[in-house]
Amino acid sequence: MKFDDFDASMRIYEESLDQYILPDMYIAARLDGRSFTRLTKEVCGFEAPFDARFRDLMTGTVKTLMTDSGFRIIYGYTESDEMSLLFHPEDNTFSRKVRKINTTLAGEASAYFSLALGKAASFDCRVCPLPNMGKVLDYFLWRQEDSHRNSLNAHCYWLLRKEGMTQKEATAELEGKSVAYKNELLFRRGINYNDLPTWQKRGVGLYFTDIEKKGWDPVKQTETVTARREVYTDYELPLGDDYRAMIKRLTETA
Repeated sequence: MKFDDFDASMRIYEESLDQYILPDMYIAARLDGRSFTRLTKEVCGFEAPFDARFRDLMTGTVKTLMTDSGFRIIYGYTESDEMSLLFHPEDNTFSRKVRKINTTLAGEASAYFSLALGKAASFDCRVCPLPNMGKVLDYFLWRQEDSHRNSLNAHCYWLLRKEGMTQKEATAELEGKSVAYKNELLFRRGINYNDLPTWQKRGVGLYFTDIEKKGWDPVKQTETVTARREVYTDYELPLGDDYRAMIKRLTETA
């Protein structure tokens, strides 16, 4: 059998489960850290519940995926140990093949994060096809609301742990409790949840924006101003409808 025929006959099995995102669908991809609770708390000893060093590792990873992965990513979002990426509607990298998107993003995120941290770390990735802009906005609002829920729980849990409760006791104390109860729990210890840093409650967004750079023209002996497209890291994301409007604006101007 000729090699070309042999090759074609075997690739049928390799590609039998391949899926493609249809051209009229929006693409979001979500990456999650594998065993990051152990990595951050036991191996690296990051401060609980939030550590700016870990935050910067995550935002650095998102920025790298937005600039160096080869995909046209117009918005990146990170909270806790997860990242969400919104692709440009016209992105056709790898013909929108799900397997290639997942493996490329997971591999590059794992590589960058591991090198930056100095220890092995890995991410998984899942592609989420979204049928319209409304669902795109719902998706990112969903992840932001998840950030708020996780943040409140984390502050309460680690407060109880630092007061001497075991993992089991702290979990049981918070099980089924309302948002009001958790806010009051913190308030009684002198912590107003509303006053905590915004990035801890709402996550961090990254998007491209024009940055003015000043320079000097040695020929004309005059100052120059040029605009460069750079990734901006936003630690003060808006909420609700304002957040939806922000993301919609980014997709319209990408």
